[in-house]
Amino acid sequence: MAAPQSLVLITVDCLRADHVGFLGYRRPTTPFLDSLSAESLVFRNAIAAGAPTYYSFPSIMASRHALALGRDVIGLAPEEPTIATALQESGYATAAFVAANPYLSPRFGYDSGFDTFRDFMSSEVDLDAGGDSPNDQTGSRRPQSGINRSLAALCHRLGPLGSIYDELYFQYCQRVGADTAPSLDALRRFPSADVIVDQAREWLASITGRPFFLWLHFMDPHAPYYPPEKAHDLLGQPILGARRARYLNSYWNRGGLTASRFQTHRDEMLALYDAGIRWVDEHVARLAATLGESGLWDKSLLAVTADHGEEFLDHGGRYHSPPSVQEEIVHVPLMLRVPRLDHRASVQSPFSLLDLAPTLLDALEAQVPGSFSGHSRWAQLRAGGSWEDPAVSECVVDCRNPFHLENRLGRRSLAIHESHYKLEFDFGSSIESLFDLELDPGALRPLPRAAEMPVRRRLLEQARRHLVESLQSRDADARLAARLRDFRLELPTSTLGIST
Repeated sequence: MAAPQSLVLITVDCLRADHVGFLGYRRPTTPFLDSLSAESLVFRNAIAAGAPTYYSFPSIMASRHALALGRDVIGLAPEEPTIATALQESGYATAAFVAANPYLSPRFGYDSGFDTFRDFMSSEVDLDAGGDSPNDQTGSRRPQSGINRSLAALCHRLGPLGSIYDELYFQYCQRVGADTAPSLDALRRFPSADVIVDQAREWLASITGRPFFLWLHFMDPHAPYYPPEKAHDLLGQPILGARRARYLNSYWNRGGLTASRFQTHRDEMLALYDAGIRWVDEHVARLAATLGESGLWDKSLLAVTADHGEEFLDHGGRYHSPPSVQEEIVHVPLMLRVPRLDHRASVQSPFSLLDLAPTLLDALEAQVPGSFSGHSRWAQLRAGGSWEDPAVSECVVDCRNPFHLENRLGRRSLAIHESHYKLEFDFGSSIESLFDLELDPGALRPLPRAAEMPVRRRLLEQARRHLVESLQSRDADARLAARLRDFRLELPTSTLGIST
């Protein structure tokens, strides 16, 4: 089998494994990708090495655990080897089109190795929120008046009146005080999939004859959820107009409500979320058509995955913040379409995204950087083999906004995945939770404390080994370079002697 000449890596923000058709979802969110499943390797147990984005992508791009350089380091270190630098050094044309996720910007090193890097960042993106959760809980852009603030404070001192006031004020902002919502396009915070694919097609036309690495990162399923109306139509579901979509997003982002209150709008929120996924699928199909017209489709390896999933009250929460290693967050889809691959299968073994970059490079017959922590599974995949190595996921639980250094230094949470069992360990509370994934695929019901003690010991030993290896293999030079970069970014420009 001749190795593919080029690589297309597609990452979809917030895409849950159980919301794609090729992994069993009933709603037609991914018809094009589903059509590829018969000629692809489909991974049923792909696990993000961390979540959210800033704890996931070091493993995807650099095959490194996110906390391996220390909890205070976010992103890629300067000059850290990545899949992009490896292919660039091998003569590939490289480009990335990233839909305005600030954690995937040059500030965090993700432009390294790319000849063309466009992140679509602008003043319209809320950098302080980090693109990870919407801030608007009312739908109104008008500041709360002094009278309203005083009334709110008084009501909250009077027990139940506080909740009544909050509800009345929210409904007022939605029905009376909110600005007119002109369209879903005007409300959307991120460039949609059609914009990203348009840019990619233009770039592909400019590199005729060269092997290439193209990375596209889509944000369409990311909150706030404002998919194009056509995406609803493609799903065969009622179109939610701009006003209703804004109401739902504002309600879903409210604080202080019980899970049962949010449950009343869960189905509509899932409809918005699924429409975002459908829009991505539509434009991945358009990209594939372009590759086919150029004679590149059967020369290119296509990898489709996600940085993490999204919660819809599975454990009582929403979105993916604060960071966690819960199953709906770290279980992600993964599909590899490799031209002329003899063996195509549904892969059951746990597959850490830490192993993705070395596996892709191996499939391209490119040199795998020695700094990569993951292992190539390419030989086993070609032979139809399996493996039992556990997949590790980790994050800092309280790190809601890593733009602020102090938020990065909270307690670690760790999960160890096997085919049958998953163990979660919270270092703040020293609580371990063991789940039987065959009986409880969503890891919602921990087993009794005394159950499966040999399994607990084995997985806790795996967790200990991971921590020891992470500390022993720490790259001091890379850590120092990353901290110096952060230090320069955090210093006021006047301190550096830069005129403004």
